[in-house]
Amino acid sequence: MLSPAKTKFRKAFKGRIHGSAKGATKLDFGIFGLKAMEPERITARQIEAARKAVMRHLRRVGKLWIRMFPDIPVSRKPADVRMGSGKGSPEFWVCRIKPGHIMFELDGVDEEQARGAFEKASAKLPIKTKFIKRLGED
Repeated sequence: MLSPAKTKFRKAFKGRIHGSAKGATKLDFGIFGLKAMEPERITARQIEAARKAVMRHLRRVGKLWIRMFPDIPVSRKPADVRMGSGKGSPEFWVCRIKPGHIMFELDGVDEEQARGAFEKASAKLPIKTKFIKRLGED
């Protein structure tokens, strides 16, 4: 699973996801893409599950780019622990996704295969997504 090798700070605030995406709003690598339509935190496990679903559907043909990286730690306190005594330890990693962010890109397959693969990947993610393709491609 994805996680950063080293971070500047061990724990992060929860924060809120406001506005629409600034970067990764256009297809830069592949011909087909999967675009987020809602703001949400996506975990490293969900990214890996979506990646596996795409590659299994395509039978490892084509090239897949993952355009997000889980770099925010989410801390959690154990069950049956009283209030107070500080923040819990980091449990898992997430990335904040804003609407309009392209999460995955795909190349080397036809449109029908790409649609099917991204449909399976979308089922693994907690947000509404949209299939997009590069303009000028038939």
